[in-house]
Amino acid sequence: MTLGLGLDSDSGDGGEELPGGPSRELPPGWAWATLKELCDVNPRAFDDDPGDDDFISQVPMASVEAETGRIDASNHVRYGDLKKKSLTRFQENDVLFAKITPCMENGKIAVARGLLDGRALGSTEFHVLRSCGAVLPEYLMHYLLQRDVRVNAEQNMSGAVGQRRVPRPYLESLEIPVPPLPEQRRIVGEIEQQISHIEAGETAIASAIEQQLPLRESLLDHYVLGLAQERDADSLKSLNERQGKKIDYRSIIPLPRGWSWRIAQDACTLITSGSTPQSPLMYADSGEIPFLKVYNISKRGFVDFSIRPTFVDKETHEGSLKKSRVAPGDVLTNIVGPPLGKSAVVPNEYPAWNINQAIVAFRAGPDISPAWLRYVLQAPYVIGLLTKTARATAGQFNIALSTCRELPIPVPPRDVQEDLCSALAKSLAEFDSQHASVEALVRQSAGLRAALLHAAFTGALVPQNPADEPASALLDRIRAARLTAKAAPRKRAPRKPRPAPPGQGELPE
Repeated sequence: MTLGLGLDSDSGDGGEELPGGPSRELPPGWAWATLKELCDVNPRAFDDDPGDDDFISQVPMASVEAETGRIDASNHVRYGDLKKKSLTRFQENDVLFAKITPCMENGKIAVARGLLDGRALGSTEFHVLRSCGAVLPEYLMHYLLQRDVRVNAEQNMSGAVGQRRVPRPYLESLEIPVPPLPEQRRIVGEIEQQISHIEAGETAIASAIEQQLPLRESLLDHYVLGLAQERDADSLKSLNERQGKKIDYRSIIPLPRGWSWRIAQDACTLITSGSTPQSPLMYADSGEIPFLKVYNISKRGFVDFSIRPTFVDKETHEGSLKKSRVAPGDVLTNIVGPPLGKSAVVPNEYPAWNINQAIVAFRAGPDISPAWLRYVLQAPYVIGLLTKTARATAGQFNIALSTCRELPIPVPPRDVQEDLCSALAKSLAEFDSQHASVEALVRQSAGLRAALLHAAFTGALVPQNPADEPASALLDRIRAARLTAKAAPRKRAPRKPRPAPPGQGELPE
């Protein structure tokens, strides 16, 4: 994937670093200016107030796309119904900057476009930037969308964890490089043309990812259920003799001849869920006993303890967390989702491990290999049996430990398990290799965006024109106009006559 300008994903690593880089040198005609000099920050009113019966766009935070600068302004409400609520007012061409975590870090920044009658009410978590004429809204939006800018803003957030916000004074003091207006137009035009090419590539990548996942899932079901072989009703014999409280065994499909369905608590020697100790008993990065959380279990079936590693001490492991101890060879799966089906075999990197409350551990009995059990717990058919029993709260699935103990597990002979695991591992490795290639394209796409924006705001994207009026001249005029407006006496609105108190009006003639 190329931009057509000789840019590549590494070009953002050299040259000037903006913002906050070591060099303040700018191309000819450019100037530094703060957002307070360039914009009205959080103006409280419209240029033209609508009437109470006029309809107006409503733009909540969810209506702003991440990273794209696009908004959905299709929801319209009567102004009089909402004007007394503490919603943010903005209008066409204002720049919206999400100030709360994680929306700001995700790049929910946009130019307000397509508003009904040019006005909108939106989330109180927007900062609104209204250009005073020296900076184009689109130029400002693309500058703020840079990851370096957002990382710097994140470092200056204030407030409690989970509710941190970018303070207005920080945003007002943020300096940006300002080219002449004609050059800004050339820069914005080139950015938007190149981003259209990048987005076309990203659409193709997303399509590839969407096609890969169903194929991988169908492959797991194909091997785990033996779908290529003839069905045998005798494989259901053990289920016919049991009645599940959570799972309907009558709906289970037959398996091939020689296979059988086994209830998990019969096929495993241990099935246990984890628990979580108090925060002071958990240690980051180093300790005695590794403590696994769901994010340490990869969707591809392995434990990744490099992600925010957490430890507990041996006393806690043997004491309050005694029931959640696991060992190498145990098979883990998450019981809180989505997504469900994150299953992995505990590695022998440490002799003992512990798990949190969102994970269940299965210790395979003599008839099942851990590798086979891991694939079973990843198979969509088996995950579907669990999902049907899940309690859903705010879009989150929660699987009970008792359900895991009732889970039917397909069990072929051990030699068949080994052959199928070997074949499945080879096939999945091919899928994972393809997926890794797609992920590399995703990273390249992000690098191309960064390189494009870096070139744009260091003067390397489009040529300068010496005939363009320098940005400093326009900025000087705007500063002078603001000083004049500030010095002019404010006109007071005529005082409204007070109504006469009851009983003190004019006497009748």
